[in-house]
Amino acid sequence: MDLGLLLLRIVLAAILYMHATQKLFGWFSGPGLERAGRLFDSLGQRPGRRMAMLAVTCEAGGSVLVLAGFITPLGAAVLAGTMLVAGGALTMTKGTVWNAAGGGEYPLVLAAFAIVLGFAGPGRWSADWAIGAPWIPHSNAAAALYGAIVLVVAALAAGVALLRTRAQLAAGAAAQAVPPASAAT
Repeated sequence: MDLGLLLLRIVLAAILYMHATQKLFGWFSGPGLERAGRLFDSLGQRPGRRMAMLAVTCEAGGSVLVLAGFITPLGAAVLAGTMLVAGGALTMTKGTVWNAAGGGEYPLVLAAFAIVLGFAGPGRWSADWAIGAPWIPHSNAAAALYGAIVLVVAALAAGVALLRTRAQLAAGAAAQAVPPASAAT
C-alpha cells in the first residue's frame, strides 16, 4: 500500500508540475504564458494571463506538497480543485466531457487521482508520516473524514470558479449575438 501511494504521489506530482511548466515556460510542448493566457480567455477564465498564472501556482505548489507528502490534504485539495476547474471549463466550452473531442476528461481524471490521495493519505514514505501529522488516516473513519474534506474543499473552490466561467462564457456569447449599432444603419 505504501509503495502504491508513493508511486501515485510521484506520478501525479510530476504530471501536474510539468503541466505548470508547459503553461509558464512552454516546456514539454506547452503553449507558454502568453498563449496559455489566450487559451484561458477562450475558456471563460478571465483575465486569461492572470488565471493561467494562478493555475501555474496551484499546480506547482500542490505538486511540491504532494510529492513530499507534506500537508498532503492541502496539496491534494489544491490539485483536485485546479483540475476540476480545468475539466469543467473544457467540458462547458466544448459541450462534451470526452478528451478526443476537446472535453475535460483528462483533467477530471487527474482531479480524481488527487481526491483518492486525499482519502488514502500519503502513506508511510512521506513527510507527514515522519512528523506524525494529525491528518494521517489511521482508520477507515479518519480516511473518510479527511477525504471528504479534500473533496468538499476542492469542489467548493472549483464550483465558485466554474460559476464565474459560465457567466463569462454566457456574457461573451451574448455580446457576439448582438449586432453592433453601426451595422443596423
